[in-house]
Amino acid sequence: MSGIVLTGHGGPECLVWRDDLPMPVPMQGEVLVRLRAAAVNNTDINTRLAWYSKGDGTVDDASWAGVPIAFPRVQGIDGCGEIVALGEGVAPARRGERVLIEPCLRWANGRALAQPWFLGSECDGSFAQFLRVDARHAHRVDSPLSDGELASFPCSYSTAENMLVRTGLGAGERVLVTGASGGVGSAALQLARAHGAEVVAITVPQKADALRELGAADVLDRDAVPAANSFDVVVDLVGGARWPLLLDALKPGGRYAVSGAIAGPIVPLDLRTLYLKDLQFFGCTALNDGVFAGLVAQIEAGRIKPLVAAEYRLREIAAAQAAFAEKRHTGKIVLLHD
Repeated sequence: MSGIVLTGHGGPECLVWRDDLPMPVPMQGEVLVRLRAAAVNNTDINTRLAWYSKGDGTVDDASWAGVPIAFPRVQGIDGCGEIVALGEGVAPARRGERVLIEPCLRWANGRALAQPWFLGSECDGSFAQFLRVDARHAHRVDSPLSDGELASFPCSYSTAENMLVRTGLGAGERVLVTGASGGVGSAALQLARAHGAEVVAITVPQKADALRELGAADVLDRDAVPAANSFDVVVDLVGGARWPLLLDALKPGGRYAVSGAIAGPIVPLDLRTLYLKDLQFFGCTALNDGVFAGLVAQIEAGRIKPLVAAEYRLREIAAAQAAFAEKRHTGKIVLLHD
């Protein structure tokens, strides 16, 4: 089969198109998916750059799971396609299903995993023609949306929904979303509104109108100081030097959830803020049970909409990642397979 492989940590030159990749063969309980679309995410670039490593960029802990990446690796955490072959034990009726691939894998190689794997990190992902995955992680989806639109959902929207579920966000609560124009941020805005919450988004001024159209009650500039003691929940994708302002913005008993740190992973914490306000912190990577299935149900019901900023062919991944890095878009950049 053909696809893109990551040959090592480094720049875009480490992404190589190949036409001689071995065809995956589904094992017991697995399916083979013919992929039609994928998407660009921070995690793809972070993995390539070894950003997840806490050892000064060494390769010993450069994956989501804190272990080395096995090269060559087919990256890609978002995937949409159809099931074309079945492993032993999979119901014959599943052949031909249109599916979204759950990015957080609890099962692989016919066994339950002690720690979750993530598509394109601990195992091969969606930047190739075909993917084998445990059947329970290939979710049937019935939707009129295009392959590219569907591929914009899995990682960003499940990450966002997981953060809201972890914090127990309820109707009538106020939530502050940082990095709100990105894939996870714009997903969190939509999903928080679906939970009945009031959303205040943080972004650059030129993207404010787009976020208001998505349902943001207010939009703050990135340099603004959020009102103190005003929010029940903070959904943070940014981190960085201004991070203490987010804790100040939380009400006593407020909940803080994080799944990204694009402005910097090292932040100053005044422990007095944490304990005197009785705050709760949630680190969010592995998906809670049922989150992805619930997301697919919302897609099928039309309660959330895709935000596709641009489409590229998979062969154009270097250009797509360069456009992604410029951060001029709102939503997702998708990759269409040949």
